[in-house]
Order: sequence, then structure tokens, then C-alpha cells
Amino acid sequence: MDIFPVKSTENPRLRRNSGPVVVVGAGMGGLAAAIRLAAAGLPVTLIDAGAEPGGKMRTTPSAAGPVDSGPTVLTMRAVFDDLFEAAGARLEDHLRLIPLDVLARHYWSDGSTLDLHPDATRNEAAIRAFAGAGAAAEFRAFTAQAQTLRMAFEAPVMNAPRPDLAGLTAAALAAPRLWRALAERLGPNLRRHFSDPRLRQLFGRYATYVGGLPGQVPAVLGLIWDVEQQGVWAVQGGMARLAQALTRLAEALEVQRLANTRVTGIDAPDGVVRGVRLNSGMALPCQSVVFNGDPAALGAGLLGLDPLSAVPARGTSPRSLSARVWAFAARPQGLDLALHTVFFADAEAAEFGPLARGLHPVDPTIYVCAQDRAAGVPEGPERFEMILNAPPLPHAAPDDPEEAMKCRQMTFQRLARFGLSFDALPDPTSLTRPQDFARMFPSSAGSLYGRSPAGTLASFHRPTARTRIRGLYLAGGGVHPGAGVPMATLSGRHAAEAIMKDRGLTSSSRPMAMPGGMSTA
Repeated sequence: MDIFPVKSTENPRLRRNSGPVVVVGAGMGGLAAAIRLAAAGLPVTLIDAGAEPGGKMRTTPSAAGPVDSGPTVLTMRAVFDDLFEAAGARLEDHLRLIPLDVLARHYWSDGSTLDLHPDATRNEAAIRAFAGAGAAAEFRAFTAQAQTLRMAFEAPVMNAPRPDLAGLTAAALAAPRLWRALAERLGPNLRRHFSDPRLRQLFGRYATYVGGLPGQVPAVLGLIWDVEQQGVWAVQGGMARLAQALTRLAEALEVQRLANTRVTGIDAPDGVVRGVRLNSGMALPCQSVVFNGDPAALGAGLLGLDPLSAVPARGTSPRSLSARVWAFAARPQGLDLALHTVFFADAEAAEFGPLARGLHPVDPTIYVCAQDRAAGVPEGPERFEMILNAPPLPHAAPDDPEEAMKCRQMTFQRLARFGLSFDALPDPTSLTRPQDFARMFPSSAGSLYGRSPAGTLASFHRPTARTRIRGLYLAGGGVHPGAGVPMATLSGRHAAEAIMKDRGLTSSSRPMAMPGGMSTA
């Protein structure tokens, strides 16, 4: 298999250090790394087992067109503007992003409802009307904490190639009230901030964005609220358009893309990468590999024996949450849905208690994405994605043939109690279960977010771009800085910068101030 010629350059250092790079996996981390490396002049081959790019940013067919079946929105827009800029392009020339006026609409079974917006004043007024002046004051204090946390974590954690404990300590010394949030769990922190259990439930939901439970994850995850309040965007046409646009950008930079191709081995004799092996039996020599898959696959031997010790075991275990995901088209009736609508469980314990024990909750929170409502209420059938949190698989999970039917009955009966119904229910094959995610993403155990975020030091245990194997790098949601579309994209930047630095080349990336946050799904 031929590698395309290296671009001509007058930089002699680049000529000496321009050995081929293979990127394994066309998720957001892999696409971002491939684009940045190709823009710097390195020859890049992007290999993906699927026919379409995007990884977990996937779609499911429906009568109304492809339905998003993974992440549903963009936050941290600056991350994507920076990626396009690194390739000499502008995001707005390739995609239309639609800013959301309603970040999410929330329903409780007592009949109460609350909309949140990208505007602090409107949110405070909405919460005052929802739960009183005291709740509005509590919300104001929580928002101030979230903003302080985000600002403290941007440089030493999110924007750094590895968590910088010294930088984080300096930020905490400058804002002493951070110490408690650094040591505390999110659940207790929310109980301290909010007297209304509905608001504790709402903001505790952010733990699930990265695959955790409020009682187990650090209170610093409250920063996600500040991130969302600063802006959430829908991608016109669906999130898959983002992966497609990045793929076109990579190909314009002469990245060679091999779809429907599996890498069966990474050859690294004596701890140094020499190439990869493909399912066709062909060997592809290279100087560097970026692995954009679940890091647990390396330790499981799915990429051969050479990278078995590339990632410490504590970097991949314990596992984060999975999900059960419905994707279908239908006409809704009974409620005014926003693009994102959340129907809460009757009690947090009823949902998070079973999840903590590895069980599916009988009373789950149901997240509904009405994909077509970013641009208004459409005529005819609409595309819907519904997400219910689920535990990852145990080592030997029974495959219940009735699970889809049971889940459908539970999901839509519960929505009907809120007043939401549909003119047609999805076929059971429209459900993606943890078992299905485990098959799609080898060694993930169905977990959607890699290592669990539980525990104070979870961020410090997550793998970083460099591994113990020289020339082998990591990118993706299972890698620092964490789960979510913008974070996975940042991981690709970190991987590209590590390769450039290790080869003695100059990175084209610039420091960033990031006014956004993590994805909804």
C-alpha cells in the first residue's frame, strides 16, 4: 500500500522528521489529530473500521432521514474554530451552527417545568418563577462557583497536555473557595447549594454527561453548567455533518483515508512503533501511530502483543456509564418540545441507586432530542433520539432477547404519563443497548466515556496522549481531557502536538481561551 508523497517544504528539519503517521479511528480525536498533522506537512493515513467517519458520532436510518444516535450538540465552539483555522479554513464556510435560545426544557412528574437559556439574567428570573426568590439566590451562588471552577480548570487541565497539579493548586490558592469543590462530591455540593430537590436533580444530571453519578464524581463537574450557559449550538443537518466536514478538510490536506478497514496489530518491537497490520494481511510502515479507540483495547491485546503495556490499568478501569438509545422518526403529540427536553425520574435515588449497582433503573430520567427543532417545528414526521442512562456490561452479561420490548414499554409509558405520545412507536431494532455499544467499540464493555470519572483523582488517572510505547499516541473520549465532543477534539490536538514536539518540529497550534463546554450526550 502506497503512502502519498510528503508535501514539498523548505524546512530541512521537517524533511528529516516527516516519517508517516497512521491514525487509527476516525472519531473526533482521530480526525482532529489527522488534520493538524497534515496541516503541519506530515504524511497521514487515517484508517477506520466503519464506512462513515465520526466514531460515536453516528446516525441511524429512519423514514425521515438519518437520526443522530450519539452526541447531539456542540459546546466550546472555539475548539472547532481553532481546528478549522489550523487547516487554513473557516468553520462557517463548511457548517451552519445554530445557537440555541433554549438550552434544555425540563419536566418533572409533579407537572413543573423549567427552561434554561444562554443568559444568566433570564435563568435567574426563570428559577425565581419556578421555585422562589431563595432558589434564585442559591442559583446565583452556584453559577458563580461554576464560573470560578471553569476559569481555574481551563489552563491547567482542559487546555494542558496533562493535568497540571501545580497550576491547579495555584488557581485554588488564588480562589480559596475552590478547595472545598476540589475535595467534595457533586451530590453533597448540590445539597449544600440548593434547597429544592428538583434543582439538585437538574444540575446533578451533568455528572452523567461524562459517564458518572452525582454521588461519586468530583464537584468540579459543576463547571459544566457555566460552560453550557455560555453557548450551545446545533449543527444544521445533524451532528454527523461535523464529522463529514472534518473528513473533507482532512482529504483536502492530502490525508489518505481508508474506510471499512481494521487495524489488527500495532508493531512496536523493543518498545518503538514500526508500523501497523491491517485485516487484509498487509503491513503499513510508519513512524507514529495515533490510536483513536478505547485505550482498554490495547491492554486487552486487540492490537497485538507489542502495545499490551502501553497504558496503565488504572487508566481504563473502572468503567463509566453506558446508555440505551432510541433513534426513530414519528409525529409527537401532547407537549411542546424543545430541541433538548429532559423528563426526570421521580427521585434521584430511584435512578442512580440501581445504576451504582450495575442495574437498569425502573424509573429513569429520559432525555429526548427532537433533532429537527433546531430550525423550528417541522411538518410531518420528526427525528428523535432518546437516551436513558445504563450501566456498562459486567464481564459476562446475559443478552435478554426481550430487553428491547421491555425498554420500549417502560420508556413510552413513562413519557405518556408526562403527556407526551407519538403516532408510532419505534421498532425494537431502533434501540442501541450497552451490548451493542460493546460490539461496536471493542473492549469498551459498552461504556461510552472510557474510564469512570468517579473519585477525586479520576482526571489524573485518565491516559494522556503519550503512552509507554515510543511513537504510540492516544486520542478520543477515553483520553485526557475527557469525554464529550469538544474534549475528544482537544485530545486530538494534544496528540498532534506531542508528535510534533517529539520529532522536534514546531506546532502550529495557538493558546486558546475556551468559552464553552461539554456535549449533552
